[in-house]
Amino acid sequence: MTEERTYKVEMLARVEGEGRFTLRTEGERVVEARLEIFEAPRFFEAFLRGRRIEEVPDIVARICGICPIAYQMSAVAAIESALGHVVPVGIRDLRRLMYCGEWIESHALHVFLLHAPDFLGYPSAVEMAADHREIVERGLALKKAGNRIIELLGGRAVHPVSVRVGGFSRVPTPRELAGLLPELRAGLAAAEEAVEWAASLRGPRLEPDYVFMALRDDRGRYPLEGGDAVVVSGRDPVPLAEFEAAFVESQVEHSNALQCRLADGTPYLTGPLARLHHHAERLHPRARAVMEAVGLPPSVRDPYRSVVVRAVEIVHAFAEAIDLVEAYVPVGSPGVTLQPRDAVGFGATEAPRGVCWHRYDLRADGTVEAAKIVPPTSQNQARIEQDLVGLAPQLLALPHDEATHRCEQLIRSYDPCISCATHFLRLDIERRPEASP
Repeated sequence: MTEERTYKVEMLARVEGEGRFTLRTEGERVVEARLEIFEAPRFFEAFLRGRRIEEVPDIVARICGICPIAYQMSAVAAIESALGHVVPVGIRDLRRLMYCGEWIESHALHVFLLHAPDFLGYPSAVEMAADHREIVERGLALKKAGNRIIELLGGRAVHPVSVRVGGFSRVPTPRELAGLLPELRAGLAAAEEAVEWAASLRGPRLEPDYVFMALRDDRGRYPLEGGDAVVVSGRDPVPLAEFEAAFVESQVEHSNALQCRLADGTPYLTGPLARLHHHAERLHPRARAVMEAVGLPPSVRDPYRSVVVRAVEIVHAFAEAIDLVEAYVPVGSPGVTLQPRDAVGFGATEAPRGVCWHRYDLRADGTVEAAKIVPPTSQNQARIEQDLVGLAPQLLALPHDEATHRCEQLIRSYDPCISCATHFLRLDIERRPEASP
């Protein structure tokens, strides 16, 4: 008689809304796995219809409080492409610097405050701080440095207001930027030390056969604030304008959130592991040095080791930020006004969690006719389901509480958004014998 087990998470709280996870097995065979997202509609693509292109950066910033810049930069890249605007190097470098700030604050929050408790055996960062105060303080200090970059360039740290189609509403002076350097240099040193700490964290092992997808930077750098195509394991690069032919979003019966897969139905992974796999050689030399020092390979397939890759990317973001500040030459005019026309534009950037792709259909009157936004979370959802299936054999031999923790830790490895990267799972296990034929 084959034993049936049902692992049921009733409330997968705040995963871009609300959701649950169910895994049902018969013996060692998984017969059902569902990551159910039942979030309320947010209507951002509908909100954009009929709005003027100048309003788009402020509207899309509200999609995420932790990664507003990813949405702003993807949006302005798509609109500027549609209107034939080539962004001056100085403006693009300032946007890249601002994006470094977002990577620093988002990765630091995840690594030190949201994911570290999983590895160290604490229910939250609050309890962890009692025994590991230095870890929490380091994470907060690094996050603060990232927020400082965003605040200086964006006008405020949350939902920045200075990003505009055609540039910025205001750019900092060299003196203002130079004021960031002491904090950035201290942050770089602390981030380099943190990579060794992150590499020492021990967790379960899981090595899925990932199809990695990441942005290709058109200037040959580690992808961040823009690019011209996405690269996919074992496939030809996909230009941004052909994204919708190569990647298909679909509604699955058990979820209100769309899942994005390759056109042939294959789930794929975007985010830190994918960026490292495709572009490790383009990391900043300081980041490559710490990577080599801890023995991190250029391709990592264990999602639990993503915490180390994120720590390496924090080093990269600090080092790049310092280089950009030190090389800054005043750009003169912060931006230009673009002439509207009937056009379609595409843009993508690398949010901390992966590729964020936008398309805008524009009218000659300067308004948006239609918009489509594909965030990293929807692209990784199908892959998360597959990895939970792969984890199932390990769960069967574990006590209830430990199995619950193992599921939480795996889901948090993808850091799908700030709200879901908390301690949220409740695991119910129902066991009953398989019915006789």
